Amino acid sequence: MKLLTEKYGIPNRIKLEEINSNTIAIVKLIKSRIIQKDAKKIIEIADVIREVNPDKNISLVCTENICSKSKILLSDNDISIVFRIIT
Repeated sequence: MKLLTEKYGIPNRIKLEEINSNTIAIVKLIKSRIIQKDAKKIIEIADVIREVNPDKNISLVCTENICSKSKILLSDNDISIVFRIIT
């Protein structure tokens, strides 16, 4: 079975997770803050996924350490945010 990263042609260091049959999540569980530079890279990854499968919804799974400008940027690009706690 192919990994999601192989299916979409994305490097293996980027974590993808299938939340349900319609949604793929880009997982970025880091302790540091997600800034606009990171959000732009996430949008690039989402664009690659949408090229292969335009019907998929894209989400970002991250901690609550994300700047407000990044939230707006992701929202403007139809990327929802799902918060998780690092244990």
